[in-house]
Amino acid sequence: MKVVLQRVSQARVTIDGRVVGSIGQGFCLLVGFTHADSSAQVDWMAEKVVGLRLFNDAAGKMNLGLADVGGAVLVVSQFTLYGDAAKGRRPSFIDAARPELAIPLYERFLAGLRQLGLAVAAGEFGANMQVEIHNDGPVTLILERP
Repeated sequence: MKVVLQRVSQARVTIDGRVVGSIGQGFCLLVGFTHADSSAQVDWMAEKVVGLRLFNDAAGKMNLGLADVGGAVLVVSQFTLYGDAAKGRRPSFIDAARPELAIPLYERFLAGLRQLGLAVAAGEFGANMQVEIHNDGPVTLILERP
């Protein structure tokens, strides 16, 4: 499982001109799954995201988490995180999990974040989405749990 996390001042996803998910301050999470992923990786990642302290305190240090700032998460499925462009000009996506595996993991991730107390908005798995991200900082992390 791989997540590209961006701290945002706001983010939203639109599909065919309609907004399907939006947040103010928080994290935009671009999420990809591979064939070997299981519920254990998903649960670990949800706890990792909830526990990260990436917001500034009064002294300007990154000491505050999502709960401390009333933040939310926008989760967007992105199989291209497992694209391999090492050879040729067209990436191979053979490492990306097929939808029959990835969809249940994606749904478990959303549920896990909600169970841990976060406000969660999401894109639509497999849809052609337009993602608007106002990266704050910028702060971007790549999280991976093999």
